[in-house]
Amino acid sequence: MSEADPKQRLKELEARIAAAKGGAEDKPHQEEHYSQAQQGWRMVIEMVSGLGIGFGIGYGLDVLFGTQPFLMVLFTLLGFAAGVNVMMRTAKEFQVKQLAKEAGENERDRHGDGS
Repeated sequence: MSEADPKQRLKELEARIAAAKGGAEDKPHQEEHYSQAQQGWRMVIEMVSGLGIGFGIGYGLDVLFGTQPFLMVLFTLLGFAAGVNVMMRTAKEFQVKQLAKEAGENERDRHGDGS
C-alpha cells in the first residue's frame, strides 16, 4: 500500500495544480497581442505605401504620356485617399477586437469566474 500512496498523492497534487491554474488558455501564435506601438507602425506603413504606390503610378504615367506633374499629383492624392481608407479599416478592426475582448471580460466578471 505504500507504493500506491505516493502515486495517489501525486495524482491529487496534479489535479489541484490544474484546478489552481484555471482554464489557462494557450493562444495560437497568429493571435498574439499587438502592442499599441505595433498597431501604430502598421498604420504608418499602410499610409506610406499608399502614397508611394500612387506616386509611382502617377510618375510612370506622366513619363509615358509626357504630362509631367499632372498625373503624378493626381495619383499621389488617390494614393493618400487609399492609405487613409485602409488605415481607417485597420483602426476599426482593432477597435472591434478590443471591444469584444472587453465584453468577454465583463461577462466573465459578471457571472463570476469560479473563485
